[in-house]
Amino acid sequence: MTTTRPEPTAADRRRWARYLAEERAEAQVYRDLARRRDGEERDILLALADAEGRHEQHWLDLLGSEPQRLPAPSLNARTLGWMARRFGSIFALALAQNAEQRSPYDSEPYATAQMAADEKVHREVVRGLAARGRRRLSGTFRAAVFGANDGLVSNLALVMGIGATGVSAQFVLFSGIAGLLAGALSMGAGEYVSVRSQREMLDATEPSDYADAAFPDLDLDANELALVYRTRGMPEDEAEARARRVIQAAHAVEDAHPITGPVAVSGDHDVVGSALGAAVSSFLFFASGAIIPVLPWIFGLSGTAAVVLALVLVGIALLATGAMVGLLSGAPPLKRGLRQLAIGYGAAAVTYGLGLLFGVSAG
Repeated sequence: MTTTRPEPTAADRRRWARYLAEERAEAQVYRDLARRRDGEERDILLALADAEGRHEQHWLDLLGSEPQRLPAPSLNARTLGWMARRFGSIFALALAQNAEQRSPYDSEPYATAQMAADEKVHREVVRGLAARGRRRLSGTFRAAVFGANDGLVSNLALVMGIGATGVSAQFVLFSGIAGLLAGALSMGAGEYVSVRSQREMLDATEPSDYADAAFPDLDLDANELALVYRTRGMPEDEAEARARRVIQAAHAVEDAHPITGPVAVSGDHDVVGSALGAAVSSFLFFASGAIIPVLPWIFGLSGTAAVVLALVLVGIALLATGAMVGLLSGAPPLKRGLRQLAIGYGAAAVTYGLGLLFGVSAG
């Protein structure tokens, strides 16, 4: 049974033209990203650009010809295109993932079911590409983002709490600087120990070539090499067959060093990142976040004016870091930014209330 489409109206044709502009913008984004990639990732991005070309042709066919006046792409599409041209970064891929998720083709009567299905598949492809970038960034970037957030929230809470007790502006300033240095050193040292320990744990769990030199001396019919492969995830039959092949090859060429089997932890070191890099990032970004609440007192403000300005500056920074995390995780940036803002202001409100309480008690 076929459904009869309604006769297209002027509004329909304007909507088709808008879809056409969006498809062209998305295809250009993928081509721009492909210029900054090589190998398999480049091929995947170019294939996505070709797929958007199919959708572009669909709307051109419905319109009958190239529109005399093509509407400008949406703000999101233009932002995505600008980021792809300037940076070609994980942020552009994360935005592209969100764009594919917002496809209107499920409810668009003039879009085919294949087009709607394509958009869902495109989202998964882009998410896979973004996941590769996230894994490369995750170690040092995680330390940087969390360091900045910790610096913003902890030092804002510190200066708010101390300021509420009624002490002098100079005392608030020195307390903020002391909190910055102590927190940055603590974060850097803690991150170094954490990442270093995690990498050492991964080193201890990875397969090694410790027993390779002994392969020529193993008995072909009585050995435990297959157990090695089974501990690495191979099925029993496949492990037995591989062990037999490896030992036979070692007997044939005694100085050979065969590959000992599948390694199940590939890429884990990249996910964890460098211990020193994570420590330095954590130190610097904690310090950069922690200095923001102190800026009003550094420039000579005091009292209510300093508190209000500190809240505004930290609020802007929390929105920015939250939005950045949202972009990277594929979540709505505004929602993540507001969540960070609520957490930061909540902590500041609690410590400010405690400061008022202690100030009244001391008085």
